[in-house]
Amino acid sequence: MTEFLIANMAPIMFGALVVFLLSGFPVAFSLAANGLFFGLVGIELGLLKPELLQALPNRIFGIMANDTLLAIPFFTFMGLILERSGMAEDLLDTIGQLFGPLRGGVAYAVIFVGALLAATTGVVAASVISMGLISLPVMLRYGYDKKIATGVIAASGTLAQIIPPSLVLIVMADQLGRSVGDMYQAAFGPGLMLTAMYAGYVLLISIIKPTWVPALPPEARNLRQPDGSSGIMSLFVLIAGTVAACFAIEQLLLASNPKLHADEGIIYAATLSIAGAFLIAYVNRKMKLGMLSKIAEQVVFVLVPPLALIFLVLGTIFVGIATPTEGGGMGAFGALVLALMNRRLSWSLLKQAMNSTSRLSCFVMFILIGSSVFGLIFRGVNGDLWVEHLLTSLPGGTAGFLIVVNILFFGLAFFLDFFELAFILVPLVGPVAEKLGIDLIWFGVLLSVNMQTSFMHPPFGFALFYLRSVAPKEVKTSDIYWGSVPFVLIQVIMVTLIIAFPNLISVDKKTDMHEKIELQIDMGGGQEYGARSGMDLNFSGGDQQPAATTEENPPLNFSTEPDKK
Repeated sequence: MTEFLIANMAPIMFGALVVFLLSGFPVAFSLAANGLFFGLVGIELGLLKPELLQALPNRIFGIMANDTLLAIPFFTFMGLILERSGMAEDLLDTIGQLFGPLRGGVAYAVIFVGALLAATTGVVAASVISMGLISLPVMLRYGYDKKIATGVIAASGTLAQIIPPSLVLIVMADQLGRSVGDMYQAAFGPGLMLTAMYAGYVLLISIIKPTWVPALPPEARNLRQPDGSSGIMSLFVLIAGTVAACFAIEQLLLASNPKLHADEGIIYAATLSIAGAFLIAYVNRKMKLGMLSKIAEQVVFVLVPPLALIFLVLGTIFVGIATPTEGGGMGAFGALVLALMNRRLSWSLLKQAMNSTSRLSCFVMFILIGSSVFGLIFRGVNGDLWVEHLLTSLPGGTAGFLIVVNILFFGLAFFLDFFELAFILVPLVGPVAEKLGIDLIWFGVLLSVNMQTSFMHPPFGFALFYLRSVAPKEVKTSDIYWGSVPFVLIQVIMVTLIIAFPNLISVDKKTDMHEKIELQIDMGGGQEYGARSGMDLNFSGGDQQPAATTEENPPLNFSTEPDKK
């Protein structure tokens, strides 16, 4: 029996963790208790040394000193403040008026606003609850099918998990040892594609079942001109002028500064051109010039503040002015300014946001500490080698590995949320992916899209619970569940497309997160010791000019760089 336990400690430990989790015991304590229990068993069996547990304090202090994780409370606080600042309400009302004449117009507005909220809040609960409270009654009032209405709201809210500044991407970058900025840049394309696929599904429904997604009646469109016209042409002219100005400014910046990266030029140009459009709208309103229609003016005043916040947070990260943590701090400050401008900032609002941020941050940290305890013991019993051999021996090579891992994540997402999946499974499969030659940024975005389904899975999807808490009584729970199924299938299709076409995720420049360490050892005798000993000690992690050597005076080279022949 003892030999069996020693030979199969890793799979027994992993199976015991699954039993712990399915029993309903808190995840953080399940991880820590499981790790400590099997650590003591391993010490008793002679498989582990007691000194291994001395590494736990250092691992915990390392978690607490991780600057990257500070971005989580910043972005959470930003999202909770924006949820109550009135921004979502203004966006949904204005974009709903803009798309109102179209079949499924309100559904398009929900998807568009969901993407905008995702790029500003990064919090699923804030997006789903805001849109559920504001748009669901409107959609039901004008005859939308309940399944379509609830499915669109829940799915649009989950875009906050893949469109930066996503909390999932922060955790994924931390667990895979990659740059958060690179992960953000790589995730933008799939996030926008997923948004377009949601809109495509609504378009398909509007063609097949037009009665399920009716247009807004004329009496519900209140942003009309005095003569009764829509004023859309004025908005199109403003958009065309802004795009043309953005292109011209970008070309001017790139011509004047050849070293400027193309992405950086786009960000600077878009910021200046959007600021110019806002200035035109402001002057038009104050001086009553009548250059812009009501709908054009309203769209500018409603869209520019969240766009400004997006450029403040993501633009500074992509350009390299700020780290994700610093960007999160600026975003939290910007959210407070927006709430103050809308006269929604109060002590009660701050207290609620700080309480919710503290709870979520503690939840994340406890799970991370528990997973660190579990991971230390699991690696001590060669669990990482067991997982590696298990996954690398799969038929199909890299494709087989990706298919099995994604099926595993998809299945466990029925029971675990994305934090638990990221902290438990990602550290196990990440090293295997790297050994198979898979780019970890690409792999992290792929898993993030997959884990997005954890919010939509009936019956345990958190987005469905959030929507159920604010939906009116006439909306049944079964309506919410069935409404989510098509969007889960769309997310699965997106995962398949990423695997089939890897170039959908790309990063132009990648940040090297590996530390270059240079050790300078004082032997007490300085130059004199080197002369007496006849050897040169080089512990450098970079390129240095070596001391003069001869056959009698060989160097001892501990460099991490490969030998140059």
